[in-house]
Amino acid sequence: MSEAPRRRRDPEGRRRAIVAAAAELIVEVGVDALTHRKVATRAGVPLGATTQYFATLDDLREAAVRALADEVEERIEITRRAVLADGVTPAGLARLIHEGLRDARAVQADRAVVTAAVHDPRVRELARLWSDEVVGFIAPVHGPDRARAAAVFIDGVLWHAQIHDDPLDESLIRDALVGILTPSTASVPSVPPHAATASASAPEHTASAPSTRA
Repeated sequence: MSEAPRRRRDPEGRRRAIVAAAAELIVEVGVDALTHRKVATRAGVPLGATTQYFATLDDLREAAVRALADEVEERIEITRRAVLADGVTPAGLARLIHEGLRDARAVQADRAVVTAAVHDPRVRELARLWSDEVVGFIAPVHGPDRARAAAVFIDGVLWHAQIHDDPLDESLIRDALVGILTPSTASVPSVPPHAATASASAPEHTASAPSTRA
């Protein structure tokens, strides 16, 4: 009777499974609630396997947050290509943002990375990627100041989605971006104020008729 073939070991595959499980748990319960036991249960591996690949819980957290950041980077690249294809307009940006808000997993992953960054300086640089990239593809068209203002607004839209059941309407997002990205059309006076003041204060000169002597 022949023996059943032994399962081939795949250390790298097991490590990826552990990291993926940790990333899922961070999205679901937060970075501070992560434990080796929870990760082992989610990944379907012995508890000792998690400590074999990650000596400390901090090491495991960092690997999981890095995996989430890789997801964010991938979405950034997809968004960048879409924006460049459609044009950097308020309507185009609003459409992409609204579509992104329907991806609950992506929204939760963004929240997990940003939340971790508040407490962990090592994660902070990763968390800034999204805003920095948004500024990067808006600034060449609308200027750096308006691009930064738009990025702050978009961050707020994403965080609004974290605590509300329904995302903001696409039309509201579009109209707000129009206000942020469109230069003011305030009318310019035909006569500068300082010129008008100088004219008013200048002494009047009247021509006098030449005198004649009889």
